[in-house]
Amino acid sequence: MATRDVVELILEDHRTMEDLLRRMRSIEADRAEALREFSGLLIAHGEAEEAEVYPALKRYKKIDDEEVEHGSEEHTEGNKALLALLEVDDLGGDEWDEKLENLVEAVNHHLDEEERTLLNETRRNVPDERRAELGEAFRRERADLLASDCGAVENVRRLVKG
Repeated sequence: MATRDVVELILEDHRTMEDLLRRMRSIEADRAEALREFSGLLIAHGEAEEAEVYPALKRYKKIDDEEVEHGSEEHTEGNKALLALLEVDDLGGDEWDEKLENLVEAVNHHLDEEERTLLNETRRNVPDERRAELGEAFRRERADLLASDCGAVENVRRLVKG
């Protein structure tokens, strides 16, 4: 597979996350499967960003370090909301709906903010070749995390508890 721009890869994951959140809201969908897929993707995506992308972005003077730090904080908030949903027993009950809405709110807020700030700054300030290198590193790290079942409740719990 050809190396791709890290911004494109991140945006692709964001659209997939939005689709999975819609599936988790739908009574016709396999909510358990959508949650399993979402959990793995959210964790792998965030951890790969923090391992491979965010540290590199901090080296660019025109990219706001505070936005990078804020992105990491929002990953933590999303992980906490994910764990709360993973710990719900009844996938159709009121508690599920409440925890799902908390997750949707946390994730959508992060996606919107990251796209408007960090990703736009990255497009403007990071050369194409470097974005492709970051894309390869992001994709490799993300794939390794997904292969390790990073979205399993035990791992999410470990990440949240620190």
